[in-house]
Amino acid sequence: MSTLHVLRNRIAQKSAVVGIYGLGYVGLPLALRFSEVGLKVVGFDIDTSKAALLNSGQSYIERITPDRIQHALDQGFEATTDFARTSEVNALIICVPTPLNRHREPDLSFIVNTVEAALPHTHPGQLVSLESTTWPGTTDEVLAPRLRAHGLEPGVNCALVFSPEREDPGNPHYGTKDIPKIIGGTTARCLELGTALYQHAIQTMVPVSSTRAAEMTKLLENIHRSVNIGLVNEMKIVADKMGINIHEVIDAAATKPFGFVPYKPGPGLGGHCIPIDPYYLTWKAREYGVNTRFIELAGEINHHMPHWVVGKVADALNERGKAVKGSRILVLGLAYKKNIDDTRESPAVEIMDLLQARGAHIGYSDPHVPVFPRKRDYHFDLESVPLSAQTLASYDCVILATDHDGFDYALLKSHAQLIVDTRGRWTSAPNIVSA
Repeated sequence: MSTLHVLRNRIAQKSAVVGIYGLGYVGLPLALRFSEVGLKVVGFDIDTSKAALLNSGQSYIERITPDRIQHALDQGFEATTDFARTSEVNALIICVPTPLNRHREPDLSFIVNTVEAALPHTHPGQLVSLESTTWPGTTDEVLAPRLRAHGLEPGVNCALVFSPEREDPGNPHYGTKDIPKIIGGTTARCLELGTALYQHAIQTMVPVSSTRAAEMTKLLENIHRSVNIGLVNEMKIVADKMGINIHEVIDAAATKPFGFVPYKPGPGLGGHCIPIDPYYLTWKAREYGVNTRFIELAGEINHHMPHWVVGKVADALNERGKAVKGSRILVLGLAYKKNIDDTRESPAVEIMDLLQARGAHIGYSDPHVPVFPRKRDYHFDLESVPLSAQTLASYDCVILATDHDGFDYALLKSHAQLIVDTRGRWTSAPNIVSA
């Protein structure tokens, strides 16, 4: 009996052991979902503190409760930093970050390092799935050759697929199991095995013709959003110059029952997808002699938005006879979108950095982020400021960067000296400036 036939039987019988590599905002929910449907899961991460917290039944992601962690532990879930345990799993699902380097070019080091750490412990009859967003061709050009160098041939004695993550943190309507799963295989047999595994945990599978098609699908989804957000952000700047409320315009346009999809402007893009993924395609497109001007223009507009907000803050303070330098400024909301604790690529952090560089004294308040998190490019030794009438009045300016539902907006409006609103939460008032 071939090794892939054995793997197919294990998947069908739900006796396959699933390894999840990277226990962050994507990997951990997926690990818990596989545990919920009765599969044995081993979670791998290089962060020893994450593994220790999970194995003790604790969570480091706000929306994932300790009860869910404990339930997974009861189902046999384990977290480890020991990549030698790769030999125990039947499926390796890679959910690690794919950031940009300082030149805004793709950084695949997390993928490569994960694969290199696992490969010495792999064996025939395993399935490898990459979920990390990346440029079309990564699965074929980066993963497949490394597998072959270890005697693993996709479709012959192992399976290789790409199935992009589609998590939407904070969305109460779509959890891991509810979001249709795109999947492409290196061969038809790879696709069959990958689909069979994922369909235990995901309600709807969407197979495509190749790993490259699956990789491009994920990029299109996020570039679609980036371009449309870039458009509405540019419209916001134009409307602001004309004295028009862009949010009123968007709401009015959205009454059209066809041909228009509303996108909301903001202080910039955040999260680990939309600010980063378009650059993966623009970088790869250059290999084919294609200049993706439209995509890059949207990226430039969105990247500029924190600077535009800071300019609005400076103008608003100046009208009140104050300079940015020496002013006390409180940023409301550190997360990249409301009602979550995820601060990756958050424009609020960029705004804080720009204002501090101009000499402002910065504080922040976010009910979901009690302490400023460790970041590669930014460091603030700050804790979230509790909001009160006295606290608000002590700041020269308050910037609404992320409109969490947990904020008391009546309190803010009544007691803040100056509010710069980047989210369109308020209509006009003497102490409120739209940005």
